[in-house]
Amino acid sequence: MCGIVGILGKSPVAPQLVEALKLLEYRGYDSAGVATLESGTLTRRRAEGKLRELEERLHRDPLKGLIGIGHTRWATHGAPNETNAHPHATDKLAVVHNGIIENFRELREELEAGGAKFLTETDTEVVAHLVTSAMNKGKSPVEAVSESLPRLRGAFALGFLFKGEDNLLIGARRGSPLAVGYGSGEMYLGSDAIALAPMTNKIAYLEEGDLVILTRDTVEVRDEKGVKVERPVQIVAAGSFIVDKGNHRHFMAKEIHEQPEVVGHTLAHYIDMARAEVRLPKLDFDFRNVDRITISACGTAFYAGLVAKYWFERFARITVDVDIASEFRYRDAPLPKNGLAIFVSQSGETADTLASLRYAKEHGQHTLSIVNVPTSTIARESGAIMPTLAGPEIGVASTKAFTCQLAALAVLAIGAGRARGNLSAEDEHKLVNALIEVPRHMAEALKLEHDIERLAKELMNAKDVLYLGRGTIFPLALEGALKLKEISYIHAEGYAAGELKHGPIALIDEQMPVVVIAPHDFVFEKTASNMQEVLARGGRIILVTDRKGAASAGVKAEAVLTLPDMPATVTPLVFSIPVQLLAYHVAVLRGTDVDQPRNLAKSVTVE
Repeated sequence: MCGIVGILGKSPVAPQLVEALKLLEYRGYDSAGVATLESGTLTRRRAEGKLRELEERLHRDPLKGLIGIGHTRWATHGAPNETNAHPHATDKLAVVHNGIIENFRELREELEAGGAKFLTETDTEVVAHLVTSAMNKGKSPVEAVSESLPRLRGAFALGFLFKGEDNLLIGARRGSPLAVGYGSGEMYLGSDAIALAPMTNKIAYLEEGDLVILTRDTVEVRDEKGVKVERPVQIVAAGSFIVDKGNHRHFMAKEIHEQPEVVGHTLAHYIDMARAEVRLPKLDFDFRNVDRITISACGTAFYAGLVAKYWFERFARITVDVDIASEFRYRDAPLPKNGLAIFVSQSGETADTLASLRYAKEHGQHTLSIVNVPTSTIARESGAIMPTLAGPEIGVASTKAFTCQLAALAVLAIGAGRARGNLSAEDEHKLVNALIEVPRHMAEALKLEHDIERLAKELMNAKDVLYLGRGTIFPLALEGALKLKEISYIHAEGYAAGELKHGPIALIDEQMPVVVIAPHDFVFEKTASNMQEVLARGGRIILVTDRKGAASAGVKAEAVLTLPDMPATVTPLVFSIPVQLLAYHVAVLRGTDVDQPRNLAKSVTVE
């Protein structure tokens, strides 16, 4: 969720780069830097801390280059200091990067064996040396970047500046957003169109896998297959940049597509990527002394808590109660002496959740809140907080806040398991590495959107829809049904698949779509049996699974949405994407107000 800006200008660009980066401060960062070409030579200024530190540095030691790149960094690999701040550079190029390069360790070992000298702990420096290695073999900048991108595994956005090339910027995106701004004899690159607002209102949004080659007068975009393509240029009114929808029809769509980036940002805040270890914030309790966990939340956040129950009980062997906050606050629940109460809220102002927090504090519980607004009331009144770093969520139906809540809860559960001795260091590395891969898997899941849009046409006239799942996917079935209800106004219910025979099966007929969310895990065969029961009664199955599940389901589904194979631990995060997209496209086809559904509010601050 860091910020990228690039400018091919007519006058010194460093001041413009800093001003543009200021517009991206809402994304969060802990260091910043810019690089420009001074008579063809790469020159950088970087600083730890806020942009004012960088401004002071530039005031003392200004840059006069007419082309440059800038970056605000949230530390993932390596400490938040000047050495690890972007842009990173070699003798041939400078690069800025948002995202996570999952295979940076193996690439670094290969490059070091070839003589590369690394100066930082970051994954980004690997990109700089990888492209430099290709250039050392005679490749042009464009050829070197094109050759290097397929070797990078992860979700990312990149901006490149090259020594001696005062009329060339290169950008690329996979999973993280990137936009091009058009000027008169000037061109711009930005991770967010908001950053480009002071310079231009002509914006083109790059699509997944795109590479863009910028000069002051030309823009060439190549898709992930290397084919030249055109991306439409939009004229965007200046005021709309304040809350920008990007290249999307609704905020909800934009927020769904932001998930690879914001989930990566959240994970990076709580994980040491280089060591594949959990890095929790300072807590006022010790998990070794916690006897019981109580999780309280409302709506979608409640379903995040239900998923977390499975994780805490499996990884940390702690008994967990999960309550709807409006019930918990009134049922006079007895709470143990050494209990931990966790509260999950996007806004941090939800009235019932806040009341539950106060009840828990009155009864001597340690309290921890997982919120998207760290200055909120719930955050201020909690003993400890874990911000979710999803960024502003405008759509009433929660999407990216939900998956960021899951990311924070997953890390917390792993940390608890490690602290209590239930997970070994090897277990921790395995689980953390699975989380690191989530943004890439999410980017792959987003590629199903066209298939989901076609499927939505088959569901838009349904009167009722049933969602089924098992284990950590059962709460996702509940969430899928909620999403469909709240934005399309179609009645839907989510059930544990094993409950099918205990009532819901009576609803199934030829008109009933049944969305089965079933990654190929240890209970997959059980869920496959439930699908057979649905088919035997004429039900219409929409199967959301992975490659192994699609190959072994043995059922004739009306549609199959196939995601990449992944460890079972992370399936709730990745499988959320098609569930959200299905609800979104059904609602769009039905003509509802997707971002502001009737009768709903974003933050429920009254009972």
